Amino acid sequence: MLAVAVGLSLLAIRLLWLQGISSTAYASQAEGQRLRTTTTAPTRGEILDRNGNVLAQDVDARSIYVDPGQIVDAAREAAALAPLVGIASTDIENKMRQPGRFVWVVRGLTPAQGQAVKAAKLAGVGVLNESRRVYPGGSLASNVVGFTDIDEKGLAGIELSLDAQLKGKAGTRTVEVDPSGNVIPGGMSKVTAAEPGSNVTLTLNQDIQYEAQQALSKQVQQIGAAGGSVVVLDPKTGQVLAAASTPGFDSSNPGAANPADTGNPIVSDMYEPGSVNKVIVAAAALESGALHPNDMLTIPPSLKISDATFHDAEAHPQEDLTFTGVLAKSSNIGAIKIAQLLGNATVAKYLSLFGLGAKTGVEVPGEVPGVLPPVDSWRATTAATIPFGQGMDVTAIQVAAAYGAIANGGVYVAPRFVLSTTDKNGDVVPQPAPPQRQVVSEQTAATLRTMLEQVTSDNGTAPAARIQGYRIAGKTGTAYAVGPDGKYNHKYVSSFVGMAPADNPRLVVEVVLNQTDQFGGTAAAPVFKDVMGFALKTLGVTPTNDPAPVLPLGAS
Repeated sequence: MLAVAVGLSLLAIRLLWLQGISSTAYASQAEGQRLRTTTTAPTRGEILDRNGNVLAQDVDARSIYVDPGQIVDAAREAAALAPLVGIASTDIENKMRQPGRFVWVVRGLTPAQGQAVKAAKLAGVGVLNESRRVYPGGSLASNVVGFTDIDEKGLAGIELSLDAQLKGKAGTRTVEVDPSGNVIPGGMSKVTAAEPGSNVTLTLNQDIQYEAQQALSKQVQQIGAAGGSVVVLDPKTGQVLAAASTPGFDSSNPGAANPADTGNPIVSDMYEPGSVNKVIVAAAALESGALHPNDMLTIPPSLKISDATFHDAEAHPQEDLTFTGVLAKSSNIGAIKIAQLLGNATVAKYLSLFGLGAKTGVEVPGEVPGVLPPVDSWRATTAATIPFGQGMDVTAIQVAAAYGAIANGGVYVAPRFVLSTTDKNGDVVPQPAPPQRQVVSEQTAATLRTMLEQVTSDNGTAPAARIQGYRIAGKTGTAYAVGPDGKYNHKYVSSFVGMAPADNPRLVVEVVLNQTDQFGGTAAAPVFKDVMGFALKTLGVTPTNDPAPVLPLGAS
């Protein structure tokens, strides 16, 4: 009786401990064994072009996981699961034998595959509803749009820079399960809904983007260039309508691309601008009143400055060119002489006003400011080379924006790639207007455009840029290219930047080709013609039909 009494007393004490003092802890442990919480990924926001065409979106997908603690016969279950998910059974078996309660098997399957796995009713094998990122255009605007990883985390392009807006907020689902992992009917269930990400509408026009990529790729192949870029810009708003680069990549399969090709060269690759820089020096001369379009300059065959001798691209005897002729024939010596009239401080001032040497602030990652040496560091030879675009570095987006100021009545408008986003209610939120500033007067810009129209005349360097029915103003650029060793090689960076219609510009198009054997007027101008012509027709811009004013280029 005493033994029974002691035993019952011990049981009573133990019950008191379990049901009273430690009841909460044990109940929590029991609940933890029964409850399973899974994360529900939010739907990532879409990326659209300006007309609502989808560039990136989520589609319904299924992902398969295993709970190793629930696996009874790993070899048998792995063999049954392998043909349903397209993975070797040995790989699946290894996952089933890992420690823990949750191991991914495969993600991004179709809903049909997920249903087949569910129908197999394999213990410890589960199916989750997820999303998979797809890019309907493949390589279309891939350098701008970018891509994500398997967890839909932005890794490049707009996907990276606006990841916080696009990704949304994850939700959770907590349910009670039995020892076999099956949901207990009527058991506890708690769901916190995921919040979808914001949609992002870009300034790009899908059709113009496609044409720019096609025209660029075709020319790169034809002339054997290493690559290139095309920018199509609305100078009044700063909106980039197209940003094409080659080599490119497929956003749907970035792993197959060279990692060096998955960035955005338009904002990240620097090059010496060459003669397109002469336009900024010319703008400074007009704005300051130092020169007028018909003023004459004597251009010798060569010009010695300090320990260097400078020549024009083509040998010539001493000749007299007008200020306009210096631009139309792209005289290096003429550009040097104009800069000498202005002085280093004035040249440096206008280079900065036009945005060179500083980031533009576009919304894509990887932008660099270029290289514009401080004016107090200029040597005599530096002051001579910068006016014709050597001894400094720019990006394509900088040059397009600088020419945008000339097209826009002297007002510089910072370029941008994002038109609008959506808020949590799905309402469209337009992006704030980009910064702008007056860099030269409207009159100076108009005069300079007329001077630049002579570049596309029969006597200029880019007649190949002319488009039937439209007045075209622009400038060629040819600079020595830098090889992999960081030294100049025997190739060129050839470019052309132009605007149309010249009397009231609607668009600016810039073409840059890397490692070419040709000058800008023969390599880049034909691409400009194709892209600008297509863009003008796409936007319904009325042809000018009036002939361009003719300005004298020389003494005769």
